[in-house]
Amino acid sequence: MDKINKVLLLGSGALKIGQAGEFDYSGAQALKALKEEGIHSVLINPNIATVQTSKDVADTVYFQPVTPAFVERVIEKERPDGILLSFGGQTALNCGVELYEKGILDKYGVKVLGTPVQAIIDTEDRDLFVKRLDEIGVKTIKSEACSSIEEVQQAAHELGFPVILRAAYALGGLGSGFCDNEEQLLAQAEEAFSFSPQVLVEKSLKGWKEIEYEVVRDRYDNCITVCNMENFDPLGIHTGESIVVAPSQTLTNSEYHKLRALAIKIIRHIGIVGECNVQYALDPNSEDYRVIEVNARLSRSSALASKATGYPLAFVAAKLGLGYGLFDLKNSVTKTTSAFFEPALDYVVVKIPRWDLTKFHGVKRQLGSSMKSVGEVMAIGRTFEEALQKGLRMIGQGMHGFVENHEIKIQDIATSLHDPTDMRIFVVSKALKIGYSVEQIHQLTRIDRWFLQKLKHIVDIDQQLHEYTHLSEVSEFMEPSEFKEYLQSSEITLLLRAAKVYGFSDFQIARAVGLESRMKMEQAGLTIRKWRQMLGLVPTVNQIDTLAAEYPAQTNYLYLSYL
Repeated sequence: MDKINKVLLLGSGALKIGQAGEFDYSGAQALKALKEEGIHSVLINPNIATVQTSKDVADTVYFQPVTPAFVERVIEKERPDGILLSFGGQTALNCGVELYEKGILDKYGVKVLGTPVQAIIDTEDRDLFVKRLDEIGVKTIKSEACSSIEEVQQAAHELGFPVILRAAYALGGLGSGFCDNEEQLLAQAEEAFSFSPQVLVEKSLKGWKEIEYEVVRDRYDNCITVCNMENFDPLGIHTGESIVVAPSQTLTNSEYHKLRALAIKIIRHIGIVGECNVQYALDPNSEDYRVIEVNARLSRSSALASKATGYPLAFVAAKLGLGYGLFDLKNSVTKTTSAFFEPALDYVVVKIPRWDLTKFHGVKRQLGSSMKSVGEVMAIGRTFEEALQKGLRMIGQGMHGFVENHEIKIQDIATSLHDPTDMRIFVVSKALKIGYSVEQIHQLTRIDRWFLQKLKHIVDIDQQLHEYTHLSEVSEFMEPSEFKEYLQSSEITLLLRAAKVYGFSDFQIARAVGLESRMKMEQAGLTIRKWRQMLGLVPTVNQIDTLAAEYPAQTNYLYLSYL
């Protein structure tokens, strides 16, 4: 490895949707990796509300815009040996490409660490990207790169409606949208050209599954896939707007390994060094696929994959950029396994987006290929149902899970299912409760039947709990020992256990069995907890002891919170 003493890291710019806070994780991890190597780090990031700009994370911080003009002045002053481009999202990547094309990096002798700039250009320029993947026989979505509205019209007529328009080099799906006719096409093209000089017109594959793989490669051509993820929503809704599940739940073994092998083939051919994200559209009725895009950088999904698997993607990617091989590195989270070791998940992780659309006047609530979410929550569980319910509780919008929330008013459920909004998951809940079948909802939403069956399972448990509303009355005139015997003799014991396994909070159960009408909300939840303890419905001591051994400082908290 060449001796590197000082490295410039490009941050992700000012705070806005699709940028800044989302890439704080990757930038902070990369700076931590540089510090461990004793390398002087220089950070350019105008956002003071981030961890990476905090005291002592980077050695030198410039609160300047991430644009070529400002970056050149910093390079001129600091004279770094190398530059890292892939830790600041699309903003840093675009800036790095411009610095390279203008000859600024060559002028000051700054070496690009990790993925070569040409590989970045190959993934960002749609024409080049399609040609590169054609070389290895990998299918891409049929598309045309256009630089004028006339070209957009011509391409749309050649491909045939419906089409999707996407602005090249844009973050968060800015300027993108689906067009079913000429009128929509012209309006969308005008918007897309306001964000980028190049607009991509692609044949729409709306309704196909959207799958992602996080892939890591070192300079010695060693590759691993760290995590694969599946969107709950089909293609047509931006990944940042969709519930995402890791690992994928509805792929066959054949589909999973086919897409994994393709991801490794792509990353090797393009020449990524570090980490990248490969996104696929997969036909739900066959093994036909298309590569949507390759992000030659850390993405929002990378942060999710890191936290979901315990594999420090950004940290490892930074080390690989410095010239290490995967075989040289230890996983800094587990501290025992090699970075060459693919994580195996025996649990389910669900990412749920959060919107704040009510704060903005005039904003359309419909979701599409352009991102509107302002944050997300990650939840972990043994089952999809448990993880989903936990996540919905923690999203900060006053919900208790998939069921037992305050009634939401929906004028037309069929329309709301077909044209998704930020309330889509709760519309599905309402539809199931009023008798829509899994097949009806699938036809309207194209959400995979497997997910819908799991959601119906939650509703079924909830409806069974509603049959026990008499318990609140019975508990008041029976002695505790009598009531315990009464509970044990009924099927409620098994039902309470199922409810807890599938993510119901004590309060959700309390509301379902009618306790909320007889006592305060907190008291209702505590009452269900007492019933559970009476019946021995608590996690096994083995589970608690294992956690306590792993987190000794939290032992008292663990025992209290689990019982």
